[in-house]
Amino acid sequence: MTDGALHRHFYLCSCFSTDNIFLEEYHTHVRFVTQQQFTLDYRALLRRLGCVTEQQFEDVLNKISQEVDRRRHLGVKSAERAIAIKDMYQPFHLHVYHLQESYLLPKFKQIVEYCENGNTSEEGLLDLLEEEAAVRVYRLPVFEKSFCDELVEELEHFEKSSAPKGRPNTMNHYGILLDELGFDEDFITPLCERYLYPLTSLLYPDCGGCCLDSHKAFVVKYDMNEDLDLSYHYDNSEVTLNVSLGKDFTEGNLYFGDMKQVPLNETECSEVEHRVTEGLLHRGQHMHGALPISSGQRWNLIIWMRASQVRNNLCPMCNKRPTLVEGEGFADGFTKPSSAQPSTPCVLT
Repeated sequence: MTDGALHRHFYLCSCFSTDNIFLEEYHTHVRFVTQQQFTLDYRALLRRLGCVTEQQFEDVLNKISQEVDRRRHLGVKSAERAIAIKDMYQPFHLHVYHLQESYLLPKFKQIVEYCENGNTSEEGLLDLLEEEAAVRVYRLPVFEKSFCDELVEELEHFEKSSAPKGRPNTMNHYGILLDELGFDEDFITPLCERYLYPLTSLLYPDCGGCCLDSHKAFVVKYDMNEDLDLSYHYDNSEVTLNVSLGKDFTEGNLYFGDMKQVPLNETECSEVEHRVTEGLLHRGQHMHGALPISSGQRWNLIIWMRASQVRNNLCPMCNKRPTLVEGEGFADGFTKPSSAQPSTPCVLT
């Protein structure tokens, strides 16, 4: 991340309220601008997916209307929740909100130290990482098991509280937005700036890894009585870190296809195992999903890292030059040209 990111103004793309709306019952993403546009674009597709009756289609329209309204008010509602949480919630493990080196595994710190010395290369870094079968997906040790356990205990404590809760997105019904809970300033931001940025600069210079300047961090939960899996999708990020925090679970592997431009029927997917304390780094536009767990419960920390220098030219969600609208905090990582000058050049190919 570039210095001073916390003091810059970030924006949403106007497509945020209309594009990539997930219809869970039909396992598909849609775009909604008007009812006429939606009917023309999706009525035939939805019929093939099982939305046959007029009542079923009306139910879809109602759900979309609610989701569009939620997105339009999301920034204000999120800020209101953050204030309420700070006022009424008493943390169980207050120390986990502040990143400490003791939380990090020695091998992870060794990898970061290599990236920061004066004689580094991508080849040298890859010798320290575990490459997965999926292209440019890398496994690395991140957190001590004791820290993972305490973080999950804190998250469970928050879940049981009466404090208001916002969910990460329309695909994950169970999870926590970490900025609302107060993790951003003293945990997520230093984790990105001090530890992740040196890795992404070497691994992903072609897709913004060397000029990351904002993020969105959240946890997701998979449980036998809640969300079991996650449909095939791509992230609203340039680079993603996905860390398995626990608890005890079986199966539920990630699977990766190709980049989002490649149709699924032309893709051969590769499975990648979740291992508690370890993280997976991948490109945000790399299509992926999560297979169902077969027992237990799994918590994952997800950090979407973004580069305004990249997304200011092309929104990854609508594939157009973004039309900026106001947002809260890091919003979706877009900046206006006058404030978007990176401190270091970013090689894009």
